[in-house]
Amino acid sequence: MTELLTWQITLPIAAGALILGYLLGSIPFGLLLTRMAGLGDIRSIGSGNIGATNVLRTGNKKIAAATLLLDALKATAAALIGLYAFGPEAGLLAGFAAFLGHLYPVWLGFKGGKGVATYIGMLLGVAPWMVLVFAVVWLSAAKISKYSSLSALLATVVVPIVLWFIHEPKIALVMAIMTVISWIKHKANIQRLLAGTESRIGQKG
Repeated sequence: MTELLTWQITLPIAAGALILGYLLGSIPFGLLLTRMAGLGDIRSIGSGNIGATNVLRTGNKKIAAATLLLDALKATAAALIGLYAFGPEAGLLAGFAAFLGHLYPVWLGFKGGKGVATYIGMLLGVAPWMVLVFAVVWLSAAKISKYSSLSALLATVVVPIVLWFIHEPKIALVMAIMTVISWIKHKANIQRLLAGTESRIGQKG
């Protein structure tokens, strides 16, 4: 618990890590890629979300895959830059800020994605072995429930718990905060899951 409360990072470095991470995270790859591909404004398609799931609704799987990859890697890049430039705590703050930047990009009126890809990208930067844990939970839950959103939500719960038990309290704390924010962003999905109206994996229409 003492380690959890002790952060050895100066205010200027913390501020710099947060700004760097936010700017990287706020790059709206879904919007940029769909426009460059001549697919129009992704915000006027489907849910209006700029993430890979909504990009897939354009029917262009390659653009959706590229969006997923880039949305993940922008958080990874932020975390690694912070880590190698100023230390692990700066990496955590930069990765966290990238997650926030994706969810609330200033360039789009603070209306961004839901952050699952960026959540995974953050893990890849600060605790790469945990990406496997996320994947195992997601795949297991998806096989049983056939709900992508539920699988992702469950994975985000398991990740900070595992991190805590393997004695990574700072990473666990940051990921737990990101989990709470992710659940809030998935409010509509949760409501549909409870109502039984959420789309299942592979479901048409």
